[in-house]
Amino acid sequence: MTDNILQYVDSLKEEIIAIRREFHRFPEVLFEVSRTSAKVADYLRGLGLEVHTHVGKHFGMGVIGVLNSGKPGPTIVLRADMDALPIREGHHHSFRSEHEGFMHACGHDAHMAMLIGAAKAIVQYPDQIAGIIKFVFQPAEESAVPSPIDGRMISGGRDMIEAGILEDADICFALHVWPDLPAGTVGIHRSHAMAASSHFHIAFQGVNGHHSTPHLAVDALSMATQYVTDVKYAIATELDPFDTSVLCFGTLHAGTAINAIAGESKLSGTFRVLSSAMVDKVHRILENRAEAVAKAYGGSYSSQYRLGTPLINHEAAVELTLHAGKKALRAEQVVLLDKPSLAGEDFALYVEKIPGAFAFLGMGDQTEEAVFPLHHPLFDVNEEVLTVGVKLFVQWVSEAVRRNRDLSNS
Repeated sequence: MTDNILQYVDSLKEEIIAIRREFHRFPEVLFEVSRTSAKVADYLRGLGLEVHTHVGKHFGMGVIGVLNSGKPGPTIVLRADMDALPIREGHHHSFRSEHEGFMHACGHDAHMAMLIGAAKAIVQYPDQIAGIIKFVFQPAEESAVPSPIDGRMISGGRDMIEAGILEDADICFALHVWPDLPAGTVGIHRSHAMAASSHFHIAFQGVNGHHSTPHLAVDALSMATQYVTDVKYAIATELDPFDTSVLCFGTLHAGTAINAIAGESKLSGTFRVLSSAMVDKVHRILENRAEAVAKAYGGSYSSQYRLGTPLINHEAAVELTLHAGKKALRAEQVVLLDKPSLAGEDFALYVEKIPGAFAFLGMGDQTEEAVFPLHHPLFDVNEEVLTVGVKLFVQWVSEAVRRNRDLSNS
């Protein structure tokens, strides 16, 4: 893109901040994003884009704005996530969450604002693009819920991909605000960017009983505690220590009375690894240990999983990102990252299907005060960096169009 469009992005700063604050005031979670998706659609229609709403095979809450240049070129997907978190906001600024108990604690309000800003900038300079651009706004990045169609645990990315949004796409890009990087920098990994974050839910069924007659009962609480111990030991001894793996239990619920043996217990947690092979190994451990514990105690179990996918950038898309970042910003603002994050991100499902890259937008050191991490009640976005993210989106498009043209002419 020319300097004109990047200067135009700078002129949008206050508007982008206002959009971000509007989304921040009204957070919605998972697929329950009716207000957010309607607002996104309104913004996109205002730009003259072809707008598709209710996108998704299972839940249908995604929004896509399509810009067709009418000229031959690549189909480029730019993606932002829309969902917030069930966290009570600790800030008291004028635009704090008006939905008590919920907040945008992961920066998705900023992601939406930046992508809308990029759409507005690109629309203003139609002569500088070719092909088709899809501005994808996705619900339910943070977690997954059972599909009403087939019962599988479905995240927003999977919901939209199974609706066919990538079938004609050539390349895809997304970014995430990142407190661990200096403000205004863009970081990207050569390959592995984020872990396969998998969620598991295990339920043990026993037999209720009185504490005076434990021989007539099957203690589901004891089954659960035994399971925690067995799984932790198996993770420590059955996996190659050079293969990264982190497994943590998050909840355990059992029993209703102080003097009654619990007939049911439920556990949940996550595990994070860097390859699909390791996902399968940990999954087998969880299943084998649950089966063994249930058999040993004379009970039964059931399980439900959302198995993750590692986010692995494509080499060509990484090189494109490095060029795009250095053209849109200063060269020293673009950094290669060597250590992947063990957080999860369902943009992994996009780059599993088509070439793409996921970048991190630094927003640390914005004040002398502490910079709080993602998912913290006091997390906040450094709004000074929002135009940096917009410029990266814009330059991603420019570089993808240029490279497609070069390949066509070679």
